[in-house]
Amino acid sequence: MKKIYCVLILIAVLLIGVGAFVGVSIIKSPEYALMQIKNDVQKSGIDGLMPHLTDDAQKTVSAITSVTENQLVGALFSLFAKDDYVGALKSNLNEIDWRLDDVLKSKNKADAVLGFNYKDKLTGTIEISMVYEDGEWKISGIEIPEAGVDYYLEKDVPHGAIEIVRYDSKLTGAVRECYVYLPPQYLSEPDRRFPVLYLMHGAGENETGWATQGMMGNIMDNLIAEGGCEPMIIVCEHGVANLAGAEPAGGFNLFNFDAFEKVMVEECVPVFDSRLRTIADRDHRAICGLSLGGFQAYTIGLNHPELFGWIGGFSGSGRGPMDRRDAEMYPKSLNDDYHLFYISIGTDEPAGMYQGIYDLHVALENLGVNHVYYESPGTGHEWLTWRRSLHQFAPMLFTK
Repeated sequence: MKKIYCVLILIAVLLIGVGAFVGVSIIKSPEYALMQIKNDVQKSGIDGLMPHLTDDAQKTVSAITSVTENQLVGALFSLFAKDDYVGALKSNLNEIDWRLDDVLKSKNKADAVLGFNYKDKLTGTIEISMVYEDGEWKISGIEIPEAGVDYYLEKDVPHGAIEIVRYDSKLTGAVRECYVYLPPQYLSEPDRRFPVLYLMHGAGENETGWATQGMMGNIMDNLIAEGGCEPMIIVCEHGVANLAGAEPAGGFNLFNFDAFEKVMVEECVPVFDSRLRTIADRDHRAICGLSLGGFQAYTIGLNHPELFGWIGGFSGSGRGPMDRRDAEMYPKSLNDDYHLFYISIGTDEPAGMYQGIYDLHVALENLGVNHVYYESPGTGHEWLTWRRSLHQFAPMLFTK
């Protein structure tokens, strides 16, 4: 046995020696690569980042003069590519705990946005045990409390339940998973039936978002306990669907909701009307979403007035970027067909996004279409905007 150990040690020494001789680091791991990047950035700022980028990426970063943080993060992550750093970054994005925005703007922790922040958007090394879904990545996050604000915090009130509900989808040939909020009365009043809000996540997240980052359960429990909101069921579906056997489209269109709309209308709504004690009519059924989910909600809701009587969109409203905002698409008769159109946006959202939502608000005003418009002060494209919006939107539902 000792001989075997000696041989293994000898092989390891030889390999390391050969690696050093030929200039190849055999023991360099993805974690080591990331550590090197972080150390270089901490020492030299943007100059320390440059050697880890491709030539094209260096030109792109050098040309940046004014850009939002989200645009910068997206641009740099898409351009990171050099030697073994490619695999390191792709497999370990959750380990990058320095903030790209700080590299360019030298901000510090005091400037961090209140509310929920993903760990990679914060300065410095912050160890968080909870892991969140953010698209295909799993990353950490931190909650920075707002002074004097508790509507989304857990209180000593009756609590509902959040359950994971799965159903077989014949349309997609897969099992679909939803997060479902059941109000306290659903458990305490077994003969009672309830209205339903279908609440969508945004692009880059999934059906878990509202229950975790969004603190949906606390918001609803507190509203219901205060008597400020009708007890309701909330269904959070996964906002992406691919029909079984369908040929791939020629190009990806983020705003093509045809497959998801089909799943929602033909499967999701009927499934929950059959499984849960819902009031199964349009006057007791609402649809809403954040960001891309808001566009989905408006598109599906407007296409199906027989199913939905209440429509909302947080940081995303209307039928998408190519939406025609005229009397044909938004006739004044919508006032008779729907109980509520709700639109919200953060005042600090990216300029183009803010302008698009604001322009819809102005167009609906000019067309005489009744709606509620809300601007969340001091927040951007983030969960604090959407929590505030849900807190305002939910009490408006099912009041007629």
